Amino acid sequence: MPVQSALFAMRAKMQSFSRTGFVRSVGVLVGGTAFAQALNVLVLPIITRLYAPDDFTVFAVYVSVLTIISVVACLRLEIAIPMPERDEDAANLLALALCSSFVVTILTALAVWLFPRQIVDLVGQAALRPYLWLLPLGIWLTSSHAAIQFWSTRKRKFGTIAKTRMTQAIGGAGSQVGLGWAGFAPLGLLLGYTISSGAGLLALGRDAVHEDRAAFRGISWSGMRRTLRQYDRFPKYSTFEAVANSAGIQLPVVIIAALVMGPEAGYLALAARVMAAPMGLIGGSIAQVYLSRAPEELRAGTLGSFSAEVLGGLLRTGVGPLLFIGILAPQIFSVLFGQNWERAGEIVMWMTPWFIFQLMSSPISMVMHITGRQRPMLALTVSGLAIRLGAMGLAAHFARDHFSEFYAISGGLFYIVCCWMFSRAAGMGIKDLIRTYRAGSVSLIGWTLIAVILRIILKQAA
Repeated sequence: MPVQSALFAMRAKMQSFSRTGFVRSVGVLVGGTAFAQALNVLVLPIITRLYAPDDFTVFAVYVSVLTIISVVACLRLEIAIPMPERDEDAANLLALALCSSFVVTILTALAVWLFPRQIVDLVGQAALRPYLWLLPLGIWLTSSHAAIQFWSTRKRKFGTIAKTRMTQAIGGAGSQVGLGWAGFAPLGLLLGYTISSGAGLLALGRDAVHEDRAAFRGISWSGMRRTLRQYDRFPKYSTFEAVANSAGIQLPVVIIAALVMGPEAGYLALAARVMAAPMGLIGGSIAQVYLSRAPEELRAGTLGSFSAEVLGGLLRTGVGPLLFIGILAPQIFSVLFGQNWERAGEIVMWMTPWFIFQLMSSPISMVMHITGRQRPMLALTVSGLAIRLGAMGLAAHFARDHFSEFYAISGGLFYIVCCWMFSRAAGMGIKDLIRTYRAGSVSLIGWTLIAVILRIILKQAA
């Protein structure tokens, strides 16, 4: 019994140390991300006065196309990089991901060169044609940066990742403001986004080559073939899952831009950008640290409790600010961003449930890959695509003035299902979920009351 008690005490200490390390890692990433998100939010009132809503529509379509392609440019092998026990296997996965990214970039460049008119006709945005040359560059920067960042996540170089996020924010915001001030619209929006997507590539790559040279010596054609066979479920299943997930989010934006006259897609782009600030600040940082720790927690049999703690932290720290923004958005958008942007505030209010459940589900979504549930993940994301496209079809037939509202509702429904499935896959029971949500209820009530009171005051003042 004394020996058993000592073992339990040692295990408790190790778990406490593990959780402390998790919190510290999240803190490092949140610090760098906070600077990046704060800068992006601070420049938005300037950007919305330098660019018209129609410029944001072109920007929204460009980002949608770029995202759909770049998310699968590495064949999803990049998300497997933190998983192998041996660095040599992870290095071969990184090499495969970078090779795939290069091939997809070349193919995209050829398509842009040979079929520019067909591309802009397909997305319904003739104004995008002069800027199609940015697309292959953006795909290469975004996908290659993602692969290198997953390697840095594996090595737990969260300080370096945090610094690159600052670089991305400065490069992207500076380009958008500077080019907008010089009158290069909408080029400034597109080029700034492209720079922001890949600005950290050089720093992370240089750090990896300098610090992990020994692991990279293990890269070989035979090693790449071996690891590809071992992790072939990622190209087989996760690639289609990523396409479905990305298309479910981005295709409706393209549809709205093509079918709705005026700058509705531009309003949607601003709404999404504002809501992405708290999402990126908390959710993105936790997701990266979660991925670096979850394989160990799975092997130790503690993934369920670990995931419950992560969800509890998200509920206490992230959901409240999203509720606050959503409740107040219709009143404050025209003040912050100019009279042309009041509609974007209304869209934010409708999108709030979507982003709340996305915040709760996305950081632990990698549990489906870690536990080998690629097929259910594929089915889930295909269902999400069907739900969103179905919502667009309903709006087209019955409510053409409310495309964005139908889009927002469909996104909220999808992420509610995601949150439930990811929690179950992590091994969380109903009691764990109830306990998790109950722990964050006080914080949510506080944020909601403050927002409602401020909204009443603003209405009376108007």
